[in-house]
Amino acid sequence: MAQKFGNGRWVREGFLDNRRDGTVVGSISFAVIGTVELYLRGNFRGEIAGQLIQFRNRRFEDDDLAAQVIGDLESPQIGDVNLISFDPHPNLTPHPYIEWFSIRKNHYRIELDPADAWVVTGQDVAALDAVSTRIRTALEPLASAKPVREESDWV
Repeated sequence: MAQKFGNGRWVREGFLDNRRDGTVVGSISFAVIGTVELYLRGNFRGEIAGQLIQFRNRRFEDDDLAAQVIGDLESPQIGDVNLISFDPHPNLTPHPYIEWFSIRKNHYRIELDPADAWVVTGQDVAALDAVSTRIRTALEPLASAKPVREESDWV
């Protein structure tokens, strides 16, 4: 089952950077657990492909229940983009949609109101460049490592 983070209310803010083809890096701040960095293989789709986006959720709630539901969220998040777009489906009203699978095959999805996310431009891009570079440098080796099979007593 996909984790929608309390229908999105436990997602505070963050940014995602797809300016390097084939990878998305960034960070997302969640209720209770704080900031989680991401390195995802894949790209944004549609009008935001190859862009840097930022978001701030006006519906955010720092709810203690979040600890029970998302307290075991992998940090950092290493995985694969499923769909990241501002217009995810032709039959739905356009809205920011962020969906990925972690390296452990956990499925995560965040849906935001249209006004809560935007493409970063101007001086704001420069402000996030150093953060993107640091995350990419730190997490790229983890993303390119082959998964290690866990030993099992089963024959």
